Amino acid sequence: MSTGKEAAENGSGGDSTFTVVVAAAANLGIALAKAVAGVVSGSSAMLSEAAHSLADTVTELLLLVALKRSGKPADEDHPLGYGPARYVWALLAAVATFVGGAVFSLYDGVHTLVEGEELGDPLVAYLVLAVAFLLEGYSLRTAVRQARGQAARFRMPFGRYLRRTPDTPVKAVVLEDSAALAGLLLAAGGLLGGQLTGSGAWDGAASLCIGALLLYVAWELGRSNAELLVGRPLPRAMRGAVRAELLADPLVEDVLELVTLVQGPEEALVAAKVDFRDVSTAGEVEWACERMEQRLRERFPAIRRVYLDPTPKRARHGGEGPGPRP
Repeated sequence: MSTGKEAAENGSGGDSTFTVVVAAAANLGIALAKAVAGVVSGSSAMLSEAAHSLADTVTELLLLVALKRSGKPADEDHPLGYGPARYVWALLAAVATFVGGAVFSLYDGVHTLVEGEELGDPLVAYLVLAVAFLLEGYSLRTAVRQARGQAARFRMPFGRYLRRTPDTPVKAVVLEDSAALAGLLLAAGGLLGGQLTGSGAWDGAASLCIGALLLYVAWELGRSNAELLVGRPLPRAMRGAVRAELLADPLVEDVLELVTLVQGPEEALVAAKVDFRDVSTAGEVEWACERMEQRLRERFPAIRRVYLDPTPKRARHGGEGPGPRP
């Protein structure tokens, strides 16, 4: 790939499984610790954080399923492969973040503000928050290192790569771990505010902020996966390069229609209606199609499938084809 924006459609998923496994292992232990700390301290923000980590654990398990299912080779029932399956499961993971984390946190925050809460000993909660911060930080570091490596490989700013990458499992881990670190700081602030003032309102407000944060993460992940499920084309610059590559063949007059589709982090489809020179023989057209497919695959390794349809420009514009031979 030659441009940064193109890279977002061709991110490598080679380390995605390791990144997701690290995040899942960290979040499972953190969720249990937060739940115990929340019960001991009586903190609604800690219970919200426990729900947050549990939702993240479920999310990562779904992402592991996504990676496994999308890696299956094409077969007779699915001739184009299973690449888009990762986006189905990743979309379910976004729903899990919304239902398991955001809804509970918002409910718990409202309940605390309305009913109040009885604060207990916050020492255990502080210790759990500190350990959780270290574990979440390590998980985030793993995901960011992978994403930065891919962004640097294609000479693309990290932020833009994260917005456009079709490697949604890594994007999910980066967003969720970032939200987790912010949530830990919010929970700590709620505990400290409650200690200093004796009011549970601080804790309730922290729960509401955590819920709002999770709502944003769920929305962003849901939107990204839905866009890829509906069908996202290759970026404009790459489409232009593909068209130019087809037009570079000496037998090609014009590219009448070009359709591209991202099917996975390193998997894309190209289909085109091509107008060949009228003097070309059937054999020449066949070899020209082979040449163009080979050049496209060599220049853009993400392009796995190329379908070229020889189409006269007259027929494309509604004209009549040549009449019957005498």
